[in-house]
Amino acid sequence: MSSASPNPVTSTPILRTTLISSGIAAAVLAVVAGVLGGVLKGAPGVWSGLIGVLIAVVFLAITAASILIANRWFGQELYVQLFFAIVLGGWFLKLVLFVVLMIVLRGQPWLEPVVFFWSLLAGVLMSLAIDVVVLTRMRLPHVSDTSLPTVAPEDVAPSAGERSASETDRDADSGNSHV
Repeated sequence: MSSASPNPVTSTPILRTTLISSGIAAAVLAVVAGVLGGVLKGAPGVWSGLIGVLIAVVFLAITAASILIANRWFGQELYVQLFFAIVLGGWFLKLVLFVVLMIVLRGQPWLEPVVFFWSLLAGVLMSLAIDVVVLTRMRLPHVSDTSLPTVAPEDVAPSAGERSASETDRDADSGNSHV
């Protein structure tokens, strides 16, 4: 089933809204982090602020993007296996990228560790705040992506010669079982 199916996964609009909102907020936060980093530490502060925000936003977007990609297989026989393989693969990718980036960035003369840390932390907190706001404002049913029966079994008359389940239960109960 493709992503343009008539019954999309209910988390898809929420994740898209989160990614769009996070992108807009990240642009604003990058400007703020760059300006503050520049005022406090000069050119290295600008780069440190921008890189910290960029890393935070990209890493947090990988999870939402992996779920959106996995949702393209909704309704397929192997959907659950594909979903978890793609999402866990995204998490593994983030782990490897984080380790590689920290090794590469460690000790760089143009990186201000304090500005980098605070801009990274601000990016994570900003993304988490957006996730909370979007999730609390979106209407998502408690049980989603299900189809309910259109006719209640009790509303259908039994065919000739068949007895309903309630009649069978009444006859099976001799009255002594609820003592």
